[in-house]
Amino acid sequence: MSLKTSLDNIAPYITKDGSEIRELLHPNLHAVRHQSLAEAVVPSGTATQLHKHGVTEEIYHVTKGSGLMRLGGDSFVIAVGDSIAIAPGTPHCVENTGPEALHILCCCTPAYSHDDTELL
Repeated sequence: MSLKTSLDNIAPYITKDGSEIRELLHPNLHAVRHQSLAEAVVPSGTATQLHKHGVTEEIYHVTKGSGLMRLGGDSFVIAVGDSIAIAPGTPHCVENTGPEALHILCCCTPAYSHDDTELL
């Protein structure tokens, strides 16, 4: 199992909520056991689908771009350097309101799974 990955060598795929992600580290592929780290890219003028995770806790960290985060009953602007804690069971989505692609590092514990994603 790999201890190191490179973003340029990882093929993207579309998650259940419509995000394009690259799994930087995931237990199915790499030497991590309980969490995953991915980069999500949301193109300008688009949004992910509102969804929640039954057991997964997430941390989002914005590395490029800006947008609007919907988290439970709140909505707020997100930009480079912002980190967001998403508790299990909390409905959430992201809209890219900026002129460039929105890039977000997503850390999930336990590791991301389509099966734990419920579209709302």
